[in-house]
Amino acid sequence: MFSVTEMRTFELFSVPHIAVLLMFVALSFFLIYGKRLLKPYQPIIKWTLLGILVLSELSWHIWLVATGQWEVGDLPLQLCSISTFVSIYLCLKPNKKAFYLLFFIGLLPPILSMVTPEMFYQFPHYRFLKYFLHHAAIAWSVLYFIVYEGYRVPRKAVWTGFLMVNLLALPIFFLNLLLDTNFFYLANPTESKTILSFFGSGVMYYINLEIAALVVFFVTYLPMGVLMKRERLKG
Repeated sequence: MFSVTEMRTFELFSVPHIAVLLMFVALSFFLIYGKRLLKPYQPIIKWTLLGILVLSELSWHIWLVATGQWEVGDLPLQLCSISTFVSIYLCLKPNKKAFYLLFFIGLLPPILSMVTPEMFYQFPHYRFLKYFLHHAAIAWSVLYFIVYEGYRVPRKAVWTGFLMVNLLALPIFFLNLLLDTNFFYLANPTESKTILSFFGSGVMYYINLEIAALVVFFVTYLPMGVLMKRERLKG
């Protein structure tokens, strides 16, 4: 389960992959539409999500160190780690602007990462369980803040969020050059077959990244826009 060399047989859309995606969808719907039933347990949900995020990030680095794999490229500077830290911060201290960033980088991107994961290990390997539980918890955290704590995102935050991500990406880009790393996947696409594999190379890769980010941000905002419109109509 914790071996580096064993169980490296992950297949995209295999039975375990589809099963974990279906479980994520089912629990997401329950989190949203079971609000009346789950509301009394709101603190438990909040601290459970916080615990999953903290343990996922910590256990990942412990496993890497214990198996002699840790290297500078494993510093917690990927988008999922940034989302994790923002989620943890919001669990401890409410902050609307911080949520604007989390909303755009912590909802649809983790879901897309689960659909086309950078994964080599098959269920029930630790890496498989950690990857999907971690990414699911990030997305569930966003849903929790919307449904249970009433966070909302104005339309202009699409551009604010896009600017914030680019401001984050700028120093990361130069850090990648300095350390020969691939944080935010700014140096090149993932090693395994994911959506980024179709973005080309060179300048076109960065243009496609920017276009994809904008598309993701606007698509992410659509349900929020519908929700806020309904709330305005209801007064």
